[in-house]
Amino acid sequence: MSELVPGGNLPLPGGSVTVRVPGPFDVSALITDDSGKVRGDADFVFYNQPSASGALLQGDALTVDPPRLRPGATRVTVVVSPADPGTPLGRLPAPVLHVSGPGGRAVARFAPPRPRQETLLLLAEIYRRGEGWKLRALGQGYADGLAGLARDFGVDVVEDATPSPVAAAPSPITPAGPAARSTMHTLSALTVPHVPAPDRDGFLGLVNSARASAGSPPVALDARLASAAQAHASAMAAANQLGVEGRDGVSVYQRITGTGYAYLTVGEHLVSGPRTPADFVAYCLRTEQPRRTLHDPAFTHAALAHVTGGRSGDTYWTALWARPLAPGDLSRTATEVVDLTNRERARAGLRPLAVDPALSTAAQAYSADMATRAFYSHTSPEGSQPWDRAAAAGSRMRSIGENIACGQRSPAEVVDGWMNSPGHRANILKRDFTHIGIGFAGGGPAGTYWTQLFGA
Repeated sequence: MSELVPGGNLPLPGGSVTVRVPGPFDVSALITDDSGKVRGDADFVFYNQPSASGALLQGDALTVDPPRLRPGATRVTVVVSPADPGTPLGRLPAPVLHVSGPGGRAVARFAPPRPRQETLLLLAEIYRRGEGWKLRALGQGYADGLAGLARDFGVDVVEDATPSPVAAAPSPITPAGPAARSTMHTLSALTVPHVPAPDRDGFLGLVNSARASAGSPPVALDARLASAAQAHASAMAAANQLGVEGRDGVSVYQRITGTGYAYLTVGEHLVSGPRTPADFVAYCLRTEQPRRTLHDPAFTHAALAHVTGGRSGDTYWTALWARPLAPGDLSRTATEVVDLTNRERARAGLRPLAVDPALSTAAQAYSADMATRAFYSHTSPEGSQPWDRAAAAGSRMRSIGENIACGQRSPAEVVDGWMNSPGHRANILKRDFTHIGIGFAGGGPAGTYWTQLFGA
């Protein structure tokens, strides 16, 4: 095992690498290209967004699989900050980075000079050199914390003092099996500015007129949604077929998150036939479900794209509707799911469930993992079960149960779905359960992924 000093580096073995910083710290990561600047919200891995392509945060351990990082990524910077925001690192035990390779084999250790007034520390970076990957020890601190990080990595900072546990989740599981923080990591306040899209075809005026007649607020065009809509319309035209997933295996929701647009709720219209935007909007207004989406007051952004092609010469349209994920949204979503769940328990004469930070951490990490790695199951690709994930997050509950769901657009919709499914309903109304954690993430083939983790 190598002992590193600031500036020291070493080649990494092939396969995934895990870095761990035990103690009263938050571990997070920034994924960048050679410019050293983040591309969007999806380039942050932190407490409330614990996974990205090729990176997964579980407690104090960050696992990076370099070949699976997003296209163009050449660097992962490991950041450590106090678990209690605003506390100088000098008041805490000195952070020590432990690096292990495949199979848990120890690779390196790095103990930087003891910080003083710094409130955030760049501990190390995993970077590509030629065809291989290396680790460099950094130890660079910021006395101005998040502001200094934002300055160097090219992001905007939005103030948010709202603590955020995690959000919420159909497929039930209730086996028997074996206190973490509920404060949201300050990196959740990092965001990418909204970029408007031009309204070349008058779509925005048509849509906002229709929304106004229904009493809904106007939407704004967004360039990221426009890019995703164009890509999906092209994919449908190339396949000569409508579908949420293109022939390339990429869903319309994955195209959205791939542009850096992280959403709280999302909707889409996939249509062939109309010749103009006016024809398209008229089509949407004629049918109940498309009309409901166009009028939905939850959406704040929209985009429209169309491509004519394929063997039939048809025109394929993609309209996207979304509300971006803002600081505090995960906390509010989780709270709403818990309140709706406890309302159902009250109707059955049962005691309410209390939010548990460890269950919340495990549930949020699992929703994000399902969205990022595009799977949907109680068993993770590595074989972990709900009770394994709860224990890894620090839970000491003796009994664990789990509901998951995908595709629902709101807490009310997902809880209603669970209550109309006997297995999920049984978990929600199980008398023995005393605590709950909620997870929510957007992306993946299904668009939204919900996790409801129960404990007793």
